[in-house]
Amino acid sequence: MKKFALLATAFVFAYAANAQSKVDSMLKMNVETHDFGKIKQGIPVSYEFEIKNIYNAPIVVENAWASCGCTVPEKPTGPIAPGKSAKIKVTYNAAAVAPINKDVYIQLAGAPQPKTVHITGEVLAAEAYDKYVKDGGKILTKQVTETNAASTTPAKSSKAATLTPATKSSH
Repeated sequence: MKKFALLATAFVFAYAANAQSKVDSMLKMNVETHDFGKIKQGIPVSYEFEIKNIYNAPIVVENAWASCGCTVPEKPTGPIAPGKSAKIKVTYNAAAVAPINKDVYIQLAGAPQPKTVHITGEVLAAEAYDKYVKDGGKILTKQVTETNAASTTPAKSSKAATLTPATKSSH
């Protein structure tokens, strides 16, 4: 029974690896992860991932979806000819103050598994964002330094806690 379970597990991993390599043999992404950096709460942001067809025939993006409703991808319409490129626009709504770590899935016709790309960043409350911009991005570096110091020096804990946003998103 153990041999059967091991064989079945190996088959599943081999299938998943083959599926991803099939997608990767059909397209090339300009980037697989886009970092929005620090963004202001309530101000949606967008990025356009570029897909280049490296296959010997046209490819069609059948579907594009995200890991949560806060992220909306717009797939290209029509086939992408060999050697040509198209864009998938991804918009993040920035409703919640929290780190951003979302996946976007791109399903091609004829590919068993979707291609996965990622968006990252951090949404700051309006006041924290305005201070971040005013200070030229230095305030969050200071917060990280003070937070790290707080983990080793108990006397700084209360100061670090008042400077560092601790809100988490349910997304």
